[in-house]
Amino acid sequence: METLLSSHSFSTFNNPKPSSPKSHLITLQAKQLSVSLSKGNAFSLKGHTTQSSQPAFPLPTSRFTHVQQGLTALALSLALSFTPLLHTGDAIASEFDVLSEGPPKESYVFDDAGVLSRVTRSDLKQLLSDLESRKNFRINFITVRKLTSKADAFEFADQVLEKWYPTVEEGNSKGIVVLVTSQKEGAVTGGPAFVQAVGESILDATVSENLPVLATEEKYNEAIFSTAKRLVSAIDGLPDPGGPQTKDNKRESNFKTREETEEKRGQFTLVVGGLLVIAFVVPMAQYYAYVSKK
Repeated sequence: METLLSSHSFSTFNNPKPSSPKSHLITLQAKQLSVSLSKGNAFSLKGHTTQSSQPAFPLPTSRFTHVQQGLTALALSLALSFTPLLHTGDAIASEFDVLSEGPPKESYVFDDAGVLSRVTRSDLKQLLSDLESRKNFRINFITVRKLTSKADAFEFADQVLEKWYPTVEEGNSKGIVVLVTSQKEGAVTGGPAFVQAVGESILDATVSENLPVLATEEKYNEAIFSTAKRLVSAIDGLPDPGGPQTKDNKRESNFKTREETEEKRGQFTLVVGGLLVIAFVVPMAQYYAYVSKK
């Protein structure tokens, strides 16, 4: 019994049975399957690890940033809209520009309103430069659209004279002419020597005739140049060329006489009666014709 067991065991270990090709194929497939499964698990584990590193609910930071910027811009725009401004409109800015710029150096015109043509500027320069060279009087013309810092053109003209020529010696022979286009008014002021040379009557005439009358008709170039010629003529001692010809606009009565009223009333009655006939009779006639055909 012992001999059999030992011999059988030795034979088993010494002479093992050769494995079949089918068994090798099954073993190889099993190994490949285990390798693929292990790789798949590794990949799935890696993917799971990568996804787990991100937050479960990602915050849309870009959207929050854009919304925050939009709200900030909206708040700033509203704040600027409701904040009271220091200067209300272009009119105040133009007034301060005139005061800060000082008298024009290459011309005699500060056309802030932009209503003077190139021809008028050239004619003014020729006329006023000749006056300054002969009489040593300088006249500056200023046009603005609107006055808001001062009550009227006279007050603004005095302010310009004091700002441009602070001392009496500097402004003694200087003249300032202001035309406000929106208010259709003007003013003339100057130093003591200028006022004496022109005369009170011519100063009043230019302010009441040349500037307002022609400005009302929006003839700004003619208003400025005619004022300049009138002032230069007064300084030279020449006859006054006069102001613009005012039109006599006689207003006729709008009330009609009794005869005209009765005549118009009869015509109105005929017209209304004709319209009523057309509005009622014609549709009824058409309806009657339509019914009769049926």
